[in-house]
Amino acid sequence: MNWSALEALISGVNKYSTVFGRVWLSVVFVFRVMVYVVAAQRVWGDENKDFVCNTAQPGCTNVCYDHFFPISHIRLWALQLIFVTCPSLMVVGHVKYREQKDVQYTHSHKGTHLYANPGKKRGGLWWTYVVSLIFKAGFDTGFLYILYYVYEGYDMPRLSKCTLEPCPNTVDCYISRPTEKKIFTIFMVVSSALCILMCICEMVYLICKRVQKLMKKKHEANKRMFVENHELTPLAKPRSEFMSKSSIRVDHTASVQNVTNMKSEEVTSKKM
Repeated sequence: MNWSALEALISGVNKYSTVFGRVWLSVVFVFRVMVYVVAAQRVWGDENKDFVCNTAQPGCTNVCYDHFFPISHIRLWALQLIFVTCPSLMVVGHVKYREQKDVQYTHSHKGTHLYANPGKKRGGLWWTYVVSLIFKAGFDTGFLYILYYVYEGYDMPRLSKCTLEPCPNTVDCYISRPTEKKIFTIFMVVSSALCILMCICEMVYLICKRVQKLMKKKHEANKRMFVENHELTPLAKPRSEFMSKSSIRVDHTASVQNVTNMKSEEVTSKKM
């Protein structure tokens, strides 16, 4: 398979990806595709030829090999890489559709553009990007479960006992280079788990950024409404002014009474 052509096709998503998306793409093509092409294929190239059972019964070795290896690790990982990288084509296809639609709109509306930036994650493209992340994380999780279920774990035993027909009795079968195969299996599992983590982090980042932007728009709208209502309402005088004016009063009755008392006292003193 020509992995370089797939890499060139998928690398176009880098223009529309976040930091987590770029890390995911690097992990896929450096730690998974490159290891798969350079090393893993050679390690598993002799699995059928060097699978030896201590019996001369015709067909027994083939039956036992099919039982212990229902699907080859190499072919399973190849399917996994194809399924994991294909959802990125959804984003590339959506951007190409936007660009074509923008060109048609520009021709029909005398140079006016429909999209300022067709690759910006807004509207439908944002949802397409999030759905592609869900598919990528889901495919990786599914293949990890299949690998665990089919081989009953991620271990590679040195000795396997087979009792299937046409084997005459319990047969001991030996796998070639089990330790090396176990190391590569764990490495591919860990790199797949890292890709799942990158997809989850990118989804959380996009959702938080979207929520933050919506909250900011809502805050700006409320602030604008408050300013408009404040400008339309007439300015009222402060309550303290009314209180100060109403509280300062002159008691005219008390002043006249005091004057009358003073005059009566003067008259009495003169008589005496």
